[in-house]
Amino acid sequence: MKKKATYLLFFLVTPLCLLAQIPEYYNEVDFTVSPQEIQQQLTNLITTTHSYELNYTPEVWDILKIADLEPNQAEDVLLLYGYDDFDGISKTDRLRNKELNCTSSSCIGLWNREHIFPRSLATPPLETNYPNAGTDAHGLHACDSQMNSSRNNRPYEQGSGNAKITPDSNFYPGNEWKGDVARIIMYLYVRYPTQCAAVTVGIGSTNYSNLGDMPDIFLEWNAEDPVSSLETQRNTVIFDVQGNRNPFIDNPYLATILWNGPDAEQTWDVLEVADNNIDTPFLYPTITNGLVYVKNVSQTVFEYRVYSISGKFVLSGNTNQEINLGNLSKGMYFVQLQNEMMIHSEKIIIR
Repeated sequence: MKKKATYLLFFLVTPLCLLAQIPEYYNEVDFTVSPQEIQQQLTNLITTTHSYELNYTPEVWDILKIADLEPNQAEDVLLLYGYDDFDGISKTDRLRNKELNCTSSSCIGLWNREHIFPRSLATPPLETNYPNAGTDAHGLHACDSQMNSSRNNRPYEQGSGNAKITPDSNFYPGNEWKGDVARIIMYLYVRYPTQCAAVTVGIGSTNYSNLGDMPDIFLEWNAEDPVSSLETQRNTVIFDVQGNRNPFIDNPYLATILWNGPDAEQTWDVLEVADNNIDTPFLYPTITNGLVYVKNVSQTVFEYRVYSISGKFVLSGNTNQEINLGNLSKGMYFVQLQNEMMIHSEKIIIR
């Protein structure tokens, strides 16, 4: 039977009772609240536990020589975007000795440190001369120097096959690497939400995300390319040094919870319940000038109740499609949907 994340929320307060199987690192995250609230909690978690910020040189070099090792090997790092060790072209290499890193001006045949989120596309740009977002090892990966130069600061775009520059001069990371890239971009966006906006580095629509803040390609790549043993290894090595983790490597399904899209791999069974043909609604957009729509596949009629941020009752009615909040003052409200099977609550901002 298909499973999905279902939020059975009582208004504002829901007891947390399903954390037993979630890794201890996430014990303080309440996964029963709205996606936006979960995202904020994850931002807080991976920020406050980021207890050590690396220097770009030599510390990032040292970490990548361990984090990016081919699992079960001691000498070779896996090169991001790489795919062929036997074509005689160093640019396409998938493996390279860990000591062949570029510490000089001539880097052909050597590997260097790829910023998955291009430094120039961040706001403000990522720096490397002091510890900051630009030296966060979760966002860096060993990469052939020429391949790194070809990618340059090109945003990612849909494609197929091996890594390549797309016809529109953007970049496709390759079938093997697209999930890795997606989960790193998701981490960087949640860790540095104003500096590393995902929409800056992903070409295409944002139809899955209620807030339009996560490009569809990253959600699709996250589902299509499951977590590899290299990603798991990287997450542990970097966690041991920096103190924080990439949640989307620990559980790719978190992206589905936060931004919708195709169901990604679910590694924590505790976050999902059986789908008994209950239509679990959600409201969109969550930032609006007035109209809010109800995603409601079965066209169930819900009673809705609107409360101010202070908890004061404001408005009620019945709907199976939309709610008009246009007569309310600007600000944040809680909208509660209820039927015989569930109570679901979301925050809506009227601007």
